[in-house]
Amino acid sequence: MLTRRSLALAAIPLVSPARAQGSWPDKPVRMIIGYPAGGPTDFGGRLLQDPLGRLWGQPIVIENRPGASQVIASEAVARSPGDGYTIFLAASTHASNAAVYARLPYDTLADFTPIVNIYASPTVLFVGKDSPYRTVGALVEAAKRDPGMAFASSGNGSSGHFALEIFRRKAGIEVTHVAFRGGAPALQEVMSGRVPATFSTLSGAIGLVRDGGLRALAIGGPVRVEVLPGIPTLAEVGFDIPDTSPWYGFLGPKSVPRPIVDRIANDTLGLLRDVTIARRIVDAGGVILAEGPEAFDARIRREVAENAVIARDANIRVE
Repeated sequence: MLTRRSLALAAIPLVSPARAQGSWPDKPVRMIIGYPAGGPTDFGGRLLQDPLGRLWGQPIVIENRPGASQVIASEAVARSPGDGYTIFLAASTHASNAAVYARLPYDTLADFTPIVNIYASPTVLFVGKDSPYRTVGALVEAAKRDPGMAFASSGNGSSGHFALEIFRRKAGIEVTHVAFRGGAPALQEVMSGRVPATFSTLSGAIGLVRDGGLRALAIGGPVRVEVLPGIPTLAEVGFDIPDTSPWYGFLGPKSVPRPIVDRIANDTLGLLRDVTIARRIVDAGGVILAEGPEAFDARIRREVAENAVIARDANIRVE
């Protein structure tokens, strides 16, 4: 029997392939990841590492290069040859860094080749399990009574920080942004009740939700998610804001030959049609995007422009 999910997976488009580029790959492929092992970005790399390696007949070697909100990894990719042997599993901070850093050692658009956008992790508004706030409306009313209420984020310029700045304007509240060094300490402060709320990625928090330490109030993305079926979107409760949910996709250095781009994109999109792989993404709090090169390129360009406006208006800067 075909389920709605199997029909959706069957509808994942493939890229019209160009002619094969020689014998690529005839040596190991490097996958650079700009965050530590164990996080949502690394999860996607580890999930696809072996299946892609089997398709390509070559090992894929993962290099975690954390630091500076992915800038270190981005620079390493930008300086690599565009021969298809270096791919970058990038998070969406790639599209926001240009807005929050005064200077970057690369050009966000010109120095990279969009290949395939794999999945997103919805941004979710969380409070602790013992919080008195059970709805977004109750939280907003409390923030209006108490201007300067603290909201945590995983850091200046993070997706949660962007979501907070957009949300507070929509809700008409004044808040104090408390930036932590990563999502885990921010979530711990919210679970303890020392900070009332946070916008955080679902993939990084799903285990804490299942353990009962966090309470989700609303999904920041455009649709409800399967692993939190009873949680409404912000739009459903009257606070429609642009989607800041981080995405995770493959980029290459500039000038990767189109046949190699198509090969990587098609093989990745094919794997996303695999029910086992798709289920692992969904169970981890992800939403499959399956965007080919053109759609992914358009998304990045759109988000670079939108993030610049938000960062300017909210004075989001990373020193």
